[in-house]
Amino acid sequence: MSENELYKKAERRADEKIGFYRHLYSFIIVNVIFIIMNVIFFKGDWWFYWITGFWGIGLIFHFLKTFVLNEKLDGDYRDKMIEKEMEKMKK
Repeated sequence: MSENELYKKAERRADEKIGFYRHLYSFIIVNVIFIIMNVIFFKGDWWFYWITGFWGIGLIFHFLKTFVLNEKLDGDYRDKMIEKEMEKMKK
């Protein structure tokens, strides 16, 4: 792999990680605001956990895509898949 390709791959991975951290920070800030609003204005009618729960599921999937699946798909396995697809296309 050339230096330029390696740089582009590293740049893409860094952007994906930054995107996840932005998602995480917005999740925390917005849900803290929702919890405070819920406690102050809607005592006894708990609705914030629906938003937090569903958004949390999305955040978990974003984490898995960014930190778990990319690690598995970026290695030799990905290169072998590309070579296999190229062989299929040549036939």
